[in-house]
Amino acid sequence: MTQLVKGNNAPQFSLPAIDGSTFNMADMKGKRVILTFYRFSSCPLCNMRIRRIVKRWSEFSDDAVMVAVFDAKIGELKKRMKKHNAPFIVVADESYEEFTKNGVKKSFLRFLLGALRSPLTLLQATLRGYVPLTLSISKFSTIPVDVLIDENGKVVEAHYCKDTADHIPLERLIAFSNGA
Repeated sequence: MTQLVKGNNAPQFSLPAIDGSTFNMADMKGKRVILTFYRFSSCPLCNMRIRRIVKRWSEFSDDAVMVAVFDAKIGELKKRMKKHNAPFIVVADESYEEFTKNGVKKSFLRFLLGALRSPLTLLQATLRGYVPLTLSISKFSTIPVDVLIDENGKVVEAHYCKDTADHIPLERLIAFSNGA
């Protein structure tokens, strides 16, 4: 359970995608990859983040690949992600194995801090119908991770979020996708 750091090889995994395919990280060599370990499929903050990315998708390079990994069963994830029609890869880590291997942390306190830090986002999420359909303290406690991976399969940046509302800014993701 070691955290990724700049210069590490990209995590290697193969997971089921919501489009019915199997996503394999090994196939990403030669591409810039934006990898995010989100929380659970009905997480309000995660769904708002996905929504914001989809709205700005035209600003991302066509050559970059975005992969959203969720702690979810594939069937449930497909159902929850339908409303987004995400133009990127969304996969399910049904066993939580990749979260564990890549040092994703759990902290109920940091979950609460994220909720307190982003009341407007939580309100917007609720108004859009993104309500957490779990009572699992374990799922609530997952703290997201954003990872930028270069064309050589090396980690450029690994951002272990301080809380559930902390992510690499969209402007940075867009710039990275476009080679900056």
